[in-house]
Amino acid sequence: MGIAFDFRRLACGLALREDNQTMRFLALLRGINVGGRNKLPMADLRALALELGYTEVDTYIQSGNLLFQGAGAAQGHEAVLEAGIQKRFGLTIPVLVRSAAQFQKMPATNPFQGEVRERPQHVMLLLSKRKPKADVATTLMERATDGEQVQAFAGGLWLFFANGAGRSKWSPALLDRLVGSHITTRNWNTVLQLVERLDS
Repeated sequence: MGIAFDFRRLACGLALREDNQTMRFLALLRGINVGGRNKLPMADLRALALELGYTEVDTYIQSGNLLFQGAGAAQGHEAVLEAGIQKRFGLTIPVLVRSAAQFQKMPATNPFQGEVRERPQHVMLLLSKRKPKADVATTLMERATDGEQVQAFAGGLWLFFANGAGRSKWSPALLDRLVGSHITTRNWNTVLQLVERLDS
């Protein structure tokens, strides 16, 4: 039985109750396959998700975007996936889960419509484990040094990096601290691709 049995028991206890109606979810993993650190092949991630009992599993690019069908609340799926990744791969990776219905609404909240037409890679959607602090947009703008802009919306933040995110002093650690919990970001093109896949 071993690992597979433990995963099934964990999943059933936290998120995958068979008496609940299933729905489509998107899991966003933070900080994998970056600069040779936290290597996690997408084929292995898909295999783990299937072993955990998820269905209709798919991934998009190497940054850790997992689409799946499951039952229960998003927070439960976060716990299941984080525990599974830790046990199978020995990696401590924050996982943020949103329902398809939630994520599909996010492109309409983007305030940087002009910017995405010319520099879509410079516009980022930021999502966090917990609701961002109320003053986070103001606090981040006080630390903007290279033309960055930020706008809050009900589900997270939109960031615009005028000269690219690589030159910004808004580091992941700083964003975590100011937002109040673990964050992850996806650029505009990735957001659109994920919405398209959730729609299909």
